[in-house]
Amino acid sequence: MRTFRTRSGTTPPGTTLPGVFSGLIMAVALVLSGCAGDDTEPAAGSPSPSTAAFPVVVTDGAGKQVTLSQRPEAIVSLAPTPTEMLYAIGAGSQVTAVDSLSNFPAGAPRTELSGFEPNVEAIAAENPDLVVLTDDIQDVVAGLDALNIPVLQLPAAATLDDTYAQLGILGKATGHDAEAAAVVDRMRSDIQQIVAGIPQREDPLTYYHELDDTLFTVTSQTFIGQIYALAGLENVADPAGAAGGPYPQLSSEFLVDADPDLIFLADTKCCGQSAETLAQRRGFGQLSAVTGDRVVSLDDDIASRWGPRVVDFLRVVADAVANVPAAATTG
Repeated sequence: MRTFRTRSGTTPPGTTLPGVFSGLIMAVALVLSGCAGDDTEPAAGSPSPSTAAFPVVVTDGAGKQVTLSQRPEAIVSLAPTPTEMLYAIGAGSQVTAVDSLSNFPAGAPRTELSGFEPNVEAIAAENPDLVVLTDDIQDVVAGLDALNIPVLQLPAAATLDDTYAQLGILGKATGHDAEAAAVVDRMRSDIQQIVAGIPQREDPLTYYHELDDTLFTVTSQTFIGQIYALAGLENVADPAGAAGGPYPQLSSEFLVDADPDLIFLADTKCCGQSAETLAQRRGFGQLSAVTGDRVVSLDDDIASRWGPRVVDFLRVVADAVANVPAAATTG
């Protein structure tokens, strides 16, 4: 009999589960190959910086209108995904401080600032002319508004369209409209190409995506789950979502009974998990994915953020699918 446990409350994409995975999904699923690298400026061949006139009025992801009187030159980002987006669109040189979890690109100016426990005074001490964050925790937006510091809130994306929209918002807000549009175009093109190259199967493969070694996972109703759906995969955790929400905690018995064709580990950094450690868990050594060498180790960050590197995430998933012989599936 399949059983699963539930977690009280709903953990949105980008929220860190305590002691489990750092900066995950606020912190879902990515600068992508051929889109942007570690550089602070656009790659060769990218459009030159936009010459949009300021002031501009931008509507952020929370529906709030924000007026920017001039191009911001001292941007503070309080979450990893917006940081990646800013650098991807060529606004990296305008970023003067990022939160402690913003570890990509490597040259981003990391500080002790936190998006999970925001301190208005500490943020203001960076003298920002724009603050970008994902969640309005402890009324930080109101606190910054009171200091006349413009704030853009970009919540965790629910769909790829949300990602594209957020890139557009940041492009307009930073004076990089054309570069943001180019990033979106490349993402769309790359995703279309990856999906088109995935082998068609009569019976879809099943998968399990691990958030931590206590078997917290995602359902198809999450941003991460939708990336897997693009690769034609079916999520074994979906039945648990009815009671456990979009981020249910499975039991070992549930997962053994489901016996997914593929297992993706998004807890390699936070929790030191691998195909070897998975196989050592009680009852897991006989899972088809384990015996068939179909356990895929992911980069925790790429698999949890909804920025441009989502293309890299999809590419890893697509490669894993392509490497599974039709006869090897559990059906």
